[in-house]
Amino acid sequence: MAASFNTSPVHTWREAFLVYLKPQVVAMLFLGFAAGLPLLLVFSTLSAWLREMEVSRSAIGFFGWVGITYSVKVFWAPIVDRLRLPLLTRALGQRRSWMLAGQLGIIVGLLAMVACDPETQLVALALCAVLVAFSSATQDIAIDAFRIESAVTEYQGAMSASYITGYRIAMLVAGAGALYIAEFSSWMWAYVSMAALMGVGVITVLLIREPRHEINAQTDDIESHLIEQVLHHQPQTRSQRLAAWFASAVVAPFVEFFQRNGRFAILVLLFIGLYRLSDITMGIMANPFYLDLGFSKTEIADIGKVFGFFMTIAGTFIGGLLVVRYGVFRPLIAGAVLVAVTNVLFAQLALAGPDLTWLAIVISADNLSGGFANAAFIAYLSGMTNRAYTATQYALFSSLMTLPGKFLSGFSGIIVDAYDYHSFFLYAAFMGIPAIILAVVVARHNGRHLQGMEAEESNAVKS
Repeated sequence: MAASFNTSPVHTWREAFLVYLKPQVVAMLFLGFAAGLPLLLVFSTLSAWLREMEVSRSAIGFFGWVGITYSVKVFWAPIVDRLRLPLLTRALGQRRSWMLAGQLGIIVGLLAMVACDPETQLVALALCAVLVAFSSATQDIAIDAFRIESAVTEYQGAMSASYITGYRIAMLVAGAGALYIAEFSSWMWAYVSMAALMGVGVITVLLIREPRHEINAQTDDIESHLIEQVLHHQPQTRSQRLAAWFASAVVAPFVEFFQRNGRFAILVLLFIGLYRLSDITMGIMANPFYLDLGFSKTEIADIGKVFGFFMTIAGTFIGGLLVVRYGVFRPLIAGAVLVAVTNVLFAQLALAGPDLTWLAIVISADNLSGGFANAAFIAYLSGMTNRAYTATQYALFSSLMTLPGKFLSGFSGIIVDAYDYHSFFLYAAFMGIPAIILAVVVARHNGRHLQGMEAEESNAVKS
């Protein structure tokens, strides 16, 4: 049998398009909106509010630390995975209850921010922003788990495409929309309006159906074995029950992942860390590059808003469609190639100079390839999780997929200063080669794994 990225289509084109009409896919549009809305309200929109209130740039810079909350959500993901909330979990289920709790925390945090005076209560405002970010990250954990558990792997591309579309719309609303409201009314009404719009997420949670959350026999054996190793007997005291919970909720997800994938688990984690390396490495230098090349802020904003927004949406839609049509791995490989090639286009723009046509081409290609690759990659990560530990394992993957790129992006300015933008973007393109190679290796491994499973099933039938 050939590797999985060369197998026959999973679905027809008609079936692939109709996936976007499935209730769970439509629901992700609104959940994506709820997830995307808080982000800018504790980042760039908040920075604009603080600066208008004449808060110092140094103090505003410290507010950037609020974003660390999103990067460390893996630490409380096991709680979201296993801890039942009083009353809410019984009424709504595990995923919906945590989504609702996160949304209520966001609403309370936004309204509390309005009650703070940035000139005299800056610390209190910062704590309210942390509450919004923490609640938002918690909502993200629950939404990711809900998305994975609500659909099979080949539908995850469409689920992520719908989610990203809602997310992007929310960022426009929380960015440009909040600024318009603040301009024509006040910052108070801007944040109150955003808090009210979180009602979109609340209503969605109340309408959707809780997915099945099961622990299979193999997973149950892993947890029982871990508890036996830690306690040597069944937990009896409160501290022993806490230790047993820690073993099953925190340790077991990682043990299960390495047992399921064996030595190949290290390569999988390496692939996850490197897949978006090329994309993230160059991202921080994009706007300085446009400005240094001679484009005006208006030209960057106009082309970025029009082409950037719609091309990202188009890319995620196409990526999700092809995952349904052909499975995960062929789009995954294509996405890695497209992202690397796009950086070569940036290098060409560095030679072409301030040409608006080239700027439109590069921004279109960058957002189209980024959306495409992201949809395919999210589908792959979703398929790699065990549904007994969806929230914990996906939080690990989502944190890992941005960490190397964020680290290397810190050196991007040094490379530009030492050489030039043309050399930097070629370097960024070169950084995408390991992702392409590993995508092929992972796809071939998956093909051999499926072939082995089919052989075992065939032998079982014959015997």
